[in-house]
Amino acid sequence: MTAALATVLREAGRRLRQAGVEAPSREARLLAGAVLAAAPAALIAGSGRMIDANQRDRLEAAVDRRAAREPLSHILGRREFWSLEFRVDGSVLDPRPDSETLVEAGLAALAGRDRPWRLLDLGTGSGCLLLALLTELPAATGLGIDRSPAALAVAAENADRLGLAARARFACGDWGAGLAGEFDLILSNPPYIPSDAIAGLSPEVALYEPRLALDGGPDGLACYRRLAPQLGPLGDGQADAVEGLMAGAGLVVGGLKHDLAGCARAILLHPAAGRRRRVGTGTSPAKKPFGNLKEPG
Repeated sequence: MTAALATVLREAGRRLRQAGVEAPSREARLLAGAVLAAAPAALIAGSGRMIDANQRDRLEAAVDRRAAREPLSHILGRREFWSLEFRVDGSVLDPRPDSETLVEAGLAALAGRDRPWRLLDLGTGSGCLLLALLTELPAATGLGIDRSPAALAVAAENADRLGLAARARFACGDWGAGLAGEFDLILSNPPYIPSDAIAGLSPEVALYEPRLALDGGPDGLACYRRLAPQLGPLGDGQADAVEGLMAGAGLVVGGLKHDLAGCARAILLHPAAGRRRRVGTGTSPAKKPFGNLKEPG
């Protein structure tokens, strides 16, 4: 039995509004576009379109998921970041616009985009940070590390979809443990949410995103403490504490990078004068690029 798409969209928007979803009409159109393989703008233009029972059932199932506050990106299976499309699911943190600050900071830290830079991404998740940088650095190569095999599978798929598989490798590891060699740029977006604060986040985050990628311990700084001796975006108000941790590990803060909301989001680090770090920011290629790590697959 057919139904008018306009009627179905109105009902979908109403349900999403009642569920507390922001921009419910827009999200209803995005879900319909995914189900019908049509651009949302085309759905507006074709307001008199009819859909069959199968299409309606599929759209209503998608609306059910979104009304339960499952992230739209998980339902669509994709999220845009740095003007690139990344596959995402519940095993990885959803790429966020504020995290583009780290990409900008990384590019600004490298003198010349055509050099064969070696990049290291600790806690790579979907691979969005590393892969975004590689699209801007055509001669660079990169290694992404994560504890989650499921996240590494997503990152490897994204590298393949973006045509970067030949320049990006992914391996299972515990931050920088087991790594050997030097890297020209090291970046990390470690978990920084205090454990007790996670339940108060939006349902999309608290219920559906991997806790491993969110939980920064009691004060939100646990992962920075792990990273500092080996070599981190920043949470609101964490810049001073992280600077102290890194200084204690012999690193010097070269500056802070602020996100779109004006919050300190990225901290730029380099070794103290007279010190070289085997895993961290370096200037020469590593003779042994990777340590004893287990690659996914």
